[in-house]
Amino acid sequence: MKNLFITWLFCLLWVSCTSSVTHLDLSGQWTVRLDSTDTGIKSSWSGKLYDTYITLPGTTDEACLGTKNTLQPALQKPQLLHLTRKYSYIGPAWYSREIQIPAEWKGKDCILHLERVLWDTQVWVDGKKVEGHEESLTTPHKYDLTSYLHPGKTQILTIRVDNRKRYDISTGNLAHAYTNDTQVMWNGILGDMYIVAEDKARIENLQLYPDAASHTVKAIITLQNSSEETKQINLNLQIKGKDDGKHYASAEKQTQAAKGSSIIELTCKLGENAPLWDEFNPYLYQASLELESDQSTSVTTETFGLRNIQHTDNQLTLNGKPIFLRGTLECCIFPLTGTPPTDEKSWEALYTSAREYGMNHLRFHSWCPPEAAFHAADKMGFYVQVELPVWSVTLGKDSATVEFLRNEAKRISKEYGNHPSFCFWSIGNELQYDFTILSDMLHEMKQADNRHLYTTTSFTFEKGHGDRPEKEDDFFVTQWTQKGWVRGQGVFNQEPPSFDKDFRASLEGINLPLVTHEVGQYSVYPDLTEIPKYTGTLMPLNFLAIKEDLEKKNLINKAPQYLQASGKLAAILYKEEIERALKTPGISGFQLLDLHDFPGQGTALVGLLNAFWESKGIMTGQEFREFCSPVVPLLRFPKATYTNNEKFEAQIELCNYGKEELKDKVLSWEITANGCLLEKGQTPARSFTFGHNENLGKISFPLQQIRKASKLEVRLSLDRTEYSNHWNVWVYPENPEIQWGEVKYTRNYEEALAWLDEGKKVLFNPDWRTIKGIEGKFVPVFWSPVHFPNQAGSMGILCDPAHPALADFPTDMHSDWQWWDLNINSTTLVADSLQGGKAIVEMVDNFVRNRRLASLYEGQIKKGKLILATFDLQNDLDKRPVARQMLSSILNYMNSSSFSPDPLSGFETLKNVFEAAVNQKQSAKSIY
Repeated sequence: MKNLFITWLFCLLWVSCTSSVTHLDLSGQWTVRLDSTDTGIKSSWSGKLYDTYITLPGTTDEACLGTKNTLQPALQKPQLLHLTRKYSYIGPAWYSREIQIPAEWKGKDCILHLERVLWDTQVWVDGKKVEGHEESLTTPHKYDLTSYLHPGKTQILTIRVDNRKRYDISTGNLAHAYTNDTQVMWNGILGDMYIVAEDKARIENLQLYPDAASHTVKAIITLQNSSEETKQINLNLQIKGKDDGKHYASAEKQTQAAKGSSIIELTCKLGENAPLWDEFNPYLYQASLELESDQSTSVTTETFGLRNIQHTDNQLTLNGKPIFLRGTLECCIFPLTGTPPTDEKSWEALYTSAREYGMNHLRFHSWCPPEAAFHAADKMGFYVQVELPVWSVTLGKDSATVEFLRNEAKRISKEYGNHPSFCFWSIGNELQYDFTILSDMLHEMKQADNRHLYTTTSFTFEKGHGDRPEKEDDFFVTQWTQKGWVRGQGVFNQEPPSFDKDFRASLEGINLPLVTHEVGQYSVYPDLTEIPKYTGTLMPLNFLAIKEDLEKKNLINKAPQYLQASGKLAAILYKEEIERALKTPGISGFQLLDLHDFPGQGTALVGLLNAFWESKGIMTGQEFREFCSPVVPLLRFPKATYTNNEKFEAQIELCNYGKEELKDKVLSWEITANGCLLEKGQTPARSFTFGHNENLGKISFPLQQIRKASKLEVRLSLDRTEYSNHWNVWVYPENPEIQWGEVKYTRNYEEALAWLDEGKKVLFNPDWRTIKGIEGKFVPVFWSPVHFPNQAGSMGILCDPAHPALADFPTDMHSDWQWWDLNINSTTLVADSLQGGKAIVEMVDNFVRNRRLASLYEGQIKKGKLILATFDLQNDLDKRPVARQMLSSILNYMNSSSFSPDPLSGFETLKNVFEAAVNQKQSAKSIY
């Protein structure tokens, strides 16, 4: 095997040596030795290669090296914390191969380039240590090998990679630059690996500073000259369209060749008609800089976009036009490899999925992606937020960590700063401790590079901070201000549903653009059909454990329904979150957590897409884009449920963050029930400026014609465009017939048993506040039941809308806003001890417990027939039309011939659950 490898290598290198090349590609087969005891090169070096082979770029995980996993699926830690590595290795690893530098490279500087490595690298050539070491988590590691290489001679190149944690960048290793929760703590080398031949006098770096207002670009050129012979340098800068080749500008300069490093500036005027870069027209330029000296000629190229990202008071602007960030997070979630891709195709696929759901923005949470991510974003018009690799609550305590981050910021600016997609920069996520140091760091970053907008931290829980911008901030990322919440997570369970709300009151005194932080985090039940997709280095022991538990409990057939029910609930919450932000002048965007699943931090499956950026079948991109697009029609109305003696009234609004102002446009609306048109109308033709347009007209629709309980759809569309949006409202009779008939109502457990023994029809509705069960909630589990275990734990209702008990209570199979009152005024029953009967309204349990939960249950007990309702059907029914309608629908069913439930056992054993209801007396007549 080894001899074949060497033969192949010599053939490859012979081809390289016979052609005029400046790059020696190092990808391919290497040998590797794991060094868990940190023995080092002295005892291991024998002048020959190691015995184990690995393909680079690649990782020890992919090579099946390290400690093999022995865990089995189980609903416990560590299996539920995150996906499980098949093979794990933390420590030094030595990678070696033979190389031969082309003979014609004699006199050149030879620079080793390793695109992405975790933590520390060191390099040896023929056993001789190369000076220095590299430790960046986000930028390429580079070494000058000139004095160690002998062109034309076969030599051994050895690279030591140590992936052990070097600095205190996070608590619990949660920062996504270095973690096992998303990206894994891999050992290896990713991306481009090569040695490049450089001239002694060369362009070391080219930074481009475009100005859209003046249509100019300033080039800051770092020259490096290690030659005593080079005396004069000629620089020629050409600016062309990257794809169309159109020539826009040129500039030249002659200068004396100073020894060492020097800085030269050139400025080009591109012309007034030079296209600007944004999400609608991501036009790119190519800057080609030629250096000519008496010794050599070389060319460096960089791409850039002509754009200015700024803010006017509390509004983000791009090239002077307001923008709104429709964003989600990217937390280095790549479940096949546990590593970020370094090819543009992979990133283009990711951005395409995000764009399908209306996104124009990605926040890279506590990490910075590879070069390919920026190139793809540039081409597709995505606005990205980069963060230093830090998520710390003690930042400032360790000076070495601070110094590492300062240097990392310089490296990121140098490596990726030219990209027009790189619009926003945060030091890190939810940082805490020393804000003086943070402020100083941000000031340094802003002074060094003005091409981006900056914020100190993407929110913080630090007392005295987080509810107002820091002094150096250009924009402000937060969950709340001093005046209140700016995301619905804090209010949706406490306030009745309303659609006339926004966050204006919370923005009082905020004079910077505000972006809402990590909106959503609504847990969705796992999609177990994903399991076969995990064909790479990570195992879904969490998914397998859930599947096994459901199979053991005979609930596996429920898994697709649990997914759909919980997912549909999450989707309606995301819709209202986004629309409230859009309705709030001063909010310049949102950052979801997340559009796709987060497999770490306790299996936080919060996405409408899975971890592969694929649909779970919950909501299509077209449906999501109704409320997440450059242009969004909006309605403002006070509530979700009405009685038919009321009017439905709504104010019409529209947000326009599109390509241009909309001229002479009409908004049309219609109200339908079961597909039948009830009413329609339109606004007068008008123009819609950029930003939030309100008071555009009013919908007023008397509801008297609605004779029975109905769900109405209100749709608002911008004529002759793709932009349309809709909302559901529910209308109930003002005075529904409450037909008790033969039904006995009680809140007393023993009375219910006695009546059942007599063969009665019994509606048992104990006081929900006395039931021993699970707290009734409308919103689902927050983030993860593993990461935050002290939660109620339910994830929305699941029901069959065709069940006759719900015949007069219009509903879908999942929670929607009309369920809010019933869910809040309830206690969910743990129904595991019940056998037979049927749960008419179930609650989806979290995946750690997988209990059978219900709030409406039917069954035959002895001679009698029972319906058990654990939501409140008794109190204030004159003010609670939803509860009143539910009671009416249940009674209509119980008094019909359809009420023939299956036998139910186990109800007699629930005395302890309803213990407080033993002594309650409440007859049906006393309800009214």
